[in-house]
Amino acid sequence: MSGAQIAAAAAMIGALSGCSMAVPTTGAAMWGGRDDDVTGSIAKPSARTAAFNPQNLKLSKALDVEDARRATAALGTALDPQGSGQSVNWDNPASGAHGAFRPTGLPYPLDGRICRAFAAEIDAGGESERIEGAACRDKTAEWTLIRVKPEAKAADAVKDEKAANGKKA
Repeated sequence: MSGAQIAAAAAMIGALSGCSMAVPTTGAAMWGGRDDDVTGSIAKPSARTAAFNPQNLKLSKALDVEDARRATAALGTALDPQGSGQSVNWDNPASGAHGAFRPTGLPYPLDGRICRAFAAEIDAGGESERIEGAACRDKTAEWTLIRVKPEAKAADAVKDEKAANGKKA
C-alpha cells in the first residue's frame, strides 16, 4: 500500500468516525426544552398519586412491626396458589394481636404477577377490624398489597350500630 493510499484511508476513517460519535446530553434544556418537560407517556408521580401507592398500604394501623410480620406471613400462606384455599390464622402472644386471612377468589394474573383477593379479621390494640383487599406475588415470591379497605358488610354494621346508639356514622 502506498503512502497516498494510507493517507486516503486515514482520511476516510476520520470522516466516517464522526457518524458514530456520542453526543453528551445534559438535560432537556440542551435541546431547547425545559428539564420538567414530560417526554414520555409516564409522568412523575405527584403527591396525590403517591398517596395511592400500593407500597403505602398497610393491613392495619393497629399492628406493630412484629404483628405485621406475622400477619403478612399468614397472608402469604393463605393466598398461595398452591395452597388449600382455606383460612389461615395468626397470632402474636407477646402483644395479644391475632387474626385470620381467607382467600375470596381464585388467583389471577396482573402485570406479570399472580394476584388474589382476600378477606381478613384483625384484632390488635384493642380494636377489631374486618378488611378486604388483594395482594400480588412477584417473581421474588413476596406478596404486595394492591388494595385494602374495610369490609363493606362490617362498615355497614358499624354505621348501623352507631345509628342505633344515636351517634353520627
